[in-house]
Amino acid sequence: MGQFAVIGLGRFGSAASLELMKMGHSVLGVDTNPKLVDKYADELTHAVIADVTDPGALEELGLDNYDVVLVAIGEDIQASLLCVVHLKSLGIQTLWVKASSHAQHLILSKLGVSRIVHPEEEMGIRVAQALSYPMVNDYISIGNGEFVVEVDISDRLNGAPLSQVLAGEPDSIHVLLVKRKTQITVHPPNDFILHAKDILVMLGQLATLKNVAPKLA
Repeated sequence: MGQFAVIGLGRFGSAASLELMKMGHSVLGVDTNPKLVDKYADELTHAVIADVTDPGALEELGLDNYDVVLVAIGEDIQASLLCVVHLKSLGIQTLWVKASSHAQHLILSKLGVSRIVHPEEEMGIRVAQALSYPMVNDYISIGNGEFVVEVDISDRLNGAPLSQVLAGEPDSIHVLLVKRKTQITVHPPNDFILHAKDILVMLGQLATLKNVAPKLA
């Protein structure tokens, strides 16, 4: 179980906090708004009111005891940047920060935070991918242009061998597993017979996965 601190309990911060709780982690939620803190007090491990632009208030929170601190402050860019500066001065090692603009992103990159998050931009990309490739349930970027994708096998491919899906790209895509109800087959062979509603998990370069996607529709 991880220990996470989320600063800012607006829509993004609260959603991240509640999802972390569902995953079994411990979450400290921090906000300047007493109504938001009261709203989530019973749903988070701890919820506190604090002026996060005050270095003394941040120090009292003991944030160095947490695995990751997520700064999810919304539109108040000045407050977000001040908070980040103070957290860096306190020696917080793993710091994720929500950015609302490219200017803020540039400043945050100079401050050396661990990761800069653009929720609206990232969600827009995910929606566009889902619209273009509706057979793809989910995907994860692992860097260098490579993605892990989860794909539903359509009725049209019921009874087809895996090699039919990989036709033309046998060495460029790695099929990690096939899930069929509660049964999981790891690294299935090319002659593995697919069933409708199987879930296929593949690893490959984005361009190659895009070439294969039409065969899965």
